Amino acid sequence: MAKVNRKPTGVRRSAAARSRNQKARAAKRHTSGLLDRAMTALPFTEEQWHKFFLVILLAIGMVIAWSVANYAGVPEMMKMELAKSASRAGFEVKRVRVTGVERLNKQIIYERVLGEQDRPMPLVEVEEIRERLLDLSWVKDARVSRQLPDLLRIDIVEREPHAVVQKPDRLILVDETGHELEPVSREMAKDMLLISGPGAQKQVAELGRLLDAAPALKPQIAAAEWIGNRRWNLTFKTDQMLALPEGDKGPAALVKFAEMDGRNRLIGGKAIAIDMRVPDRAYLRCADGPCPRGMSAGVSAE
Repeated sequence: MAKVNRKPTGVRRSAAARSRNQKARAAKRHTSGLLDRAMTALPFTEEQWHKFFLVILLAIGMVIAWSVANYAGVPEMMKMELAKSASRAGFEVKRVRVTGVERLNKQIIYERVLGEQDRPMPLVEVEEIRERLLDLSWVKDARVSRQLPDLLRIDIVEREPHAVVQKPDRLILVDETGHELEPVSREMAKDMLLISGPGAQKQVAELGRLLDAAPALKPQIAAAEWIGNRRWNLTFKTDQMLALPEGDKGPAALVKFAEMDGRNRLIGGKAIAIDMRVPDRAYLRCADGPCPRGMSAGVSAE
């Protein structure tokens, strides 16, 4: 019987390992060659490349160190120590100066910043203070700044009262945008424009643009009523009422009425109501019914 000689398994494994190592060294030499050629093609010396990689490694180390310190609360501790040092040196809030206030009670402003008293200047959050001040109904804008060593300066821009909105249970003073300022008594509201009707408060700015179309009439208007969520009835100080059409026809009709009034003196006349809702027509009503034909004809909107 013939004897078959087999190579030991260890020999095959050793040969395979040598083959893999040879391939790896060849790939490494190929990659290194490509990298060397690429680096040689760039206009940098070997020393400059070493410095570049050193800077990259230092930057990565600094980022890691900052992340660890931040996680441990080191920056906050440093900030507190800085604040304490500033406070010991006299840099803390001792005085508050408020400017720009005419209608708003200054005491309300001081109450909003009362917690800043004796606070170290580095810990004063000016944007946070500003946001607290903007919550006040009368404050349109506010600027908060530190004035070293110990002054907190607050400049207020107040909202301007524009009209009074009539609600079912109270009267509300508003600015030109309809922003609520404060409740007012009927006595305080008697000389101001009175705005009424469901949804009228949202239309205050639009009403302002309507009245700007005929500025000569604005001082003579006592009230404006928003009708059916689509148009305005204006009441003059003479208690006469003017009915305007809806939409963008309103300003044009108001201008027409101003021209008619200039020719015929309708405001203060016999007509108690003037209806401008029909294009190029004005219907007048007197106390005892429709006004005489001759009177109506004389105020044609043509």
